[in-house]
Amino acid sequence: MRRAWRSYRRLRLGTRLALGLGALSLVVFAVVGTALTAYMRDYLQHQLGYQMKVVQTVQAKDAAAHGTVTQKPYWGWFSAVYDVSGGSVVLRQPADIPHDTRPLTRFAEDMADSDTELLRTVKLDGEGVYRLRGCEVEPGVVLVSAAPMKDIDDTIEQLVTVQVIAFGLALLGLVVAGRALLRRGLKPLSDMAHTAHGIASHNLTESASRLHVRADALGGGPEVEELRTAFNTMLEHIDDSLAVRAEAEQRLRRFVADASHELRTPLMSVRGYADLFQYAPANAPAERDRHLARLRAEAARMGVLLDDLLLLARLDAAEVETPLRTEDADLVDLVEQAADAFRASHPGHPLTVAPGPAAVRLRLDPQRVRQVLDNLLTNAAVHTPAGTPVTVRVTVGPHTAQVDVVDEGPGIPPGDRGRVFDRFYRVDKARSRDRGGSGLGLAVARSLVEAHGGTLGLGDDPAHTVFTVTLPLRPAP
Repeated sequence: MRRAWRSYRRLRLGTRLALGLGALSLVVFAVVGTALTAYMRDYLQHQLGYQMKVVQTVQAKDAAAHGTVTQKPYWGWFSAVYDVSGGSVVLRQPADIPHDTRPLTRFAEDMADSDTELLRTVKLDGEGVYRLRGCEVEPGVVLVSAAPMKDIDDTIEQLVTVQVIAFGLALLGLVVAGRALLRRGLKPLSDMAHTAHGIASHNLTESASRLHVRADALGGGPEVEELRTAFNTMLEHIDDSLAVRAEAEQRLRRFVADASHELRTPLMSVRGYADLFQYAPANAPAERDRHLARLRAEAARMGVLLDDLLLLARLDAAEVETPLRTEDADLVDLVEQAADAFRASHPGHPLTVAPGPAAVRLRLDPQRVRQVLDNLLTNAAVHTPAGTPVTVRVTVGPHTAQVDVVDEGPGIPPGDRGRVFDRFYRVDKARSRDRGGSGLGLAVARSLVEAHGGTLGLGDDPAHTVFTVTLPLRPAP
């Protein structure tokens, strides 16, 4: 039994549904056939009883006139007249009766104790199954008639044979046609299975395109269409997720390579200056101080780079303990402080703070916002020639405050505008690190602004380089 069940479970879904449909149809056919056969048997017995009643009406007159029945009404029928008065049952002669008279005699005895007509089915030895009917001819005299049931049994047997053949052919046709229709209706599911195998073999794009074409062509009904739509949506999400994952992996590899490259330079410098101390000329006071200053500078540069990388990692990880320490601060005051520091450190670049609101109170981290402003201003000074004017402008909208840092330098080439915020990316590949930095300034600035719920973007004006910091007036916590 278990082996048969396991074999059944290994069948395809269409075959199992067709077999299930066939089994259900078989049960329905059996119930219908049984009910039809029982109804037909009752109907034929009722008709035979009515026929016997008509015949007994004539026989009763014959028995009353002659004392007994003188002839058979039909071939195979039997009739007998009994005297049941006086407490005994006596068969009147002559009588056309079968060899086995016991069933007729017992039936006559029962008629003597009954005031109504009786019907009974009995088996007569050597004759077969008969239908008995009795009626009273006159007081103390009963007429018993026996009609064979062979014709009814033959009719019922033929009916059962016809039902078995008809239902068998109908069942076979239903299973075959149902299996064909189910296979056609479930064809999109087979396509989805092939697509799933394609996904397992890392052929997602080709499998997804095949599913869209073939499943759309075959249809399969509302349910299969709904499943196909959900499956296609899942494939699109998987495809997008894989693309995002591949891009993220590529960016991570590029980031690791760039970070390793950036850290290698100061480390090699530190090693080189350390090796110089093995020689006597390098230990002279003047040479030693100069080399130690370079060591401190390289160490400081490496420390700044590591701090930026750590800050970016914490911002990307969205740690529960955010690196921001927010408080109520004046954005205009932070812009003024950054402008004063820029004028002191870059006197060759005239800086103008455009007229704007007197104060803009926001919930922010003053140190981090100041870091963003310093990065943008330093970027303007480093990447423009001396004497290039720089302008800082603060504006307030309905829901945001905006800071624009504008320089009138040569601008950023169109091919580099989309990557200026990438980590370790430099517009000028030949620029030295002492002048151009590590390429993390804009990436850190954008991450800090986004941590405040704002945005940092690059303007579209080709004649000027405009970086725009947008902060919400009431950022969500």
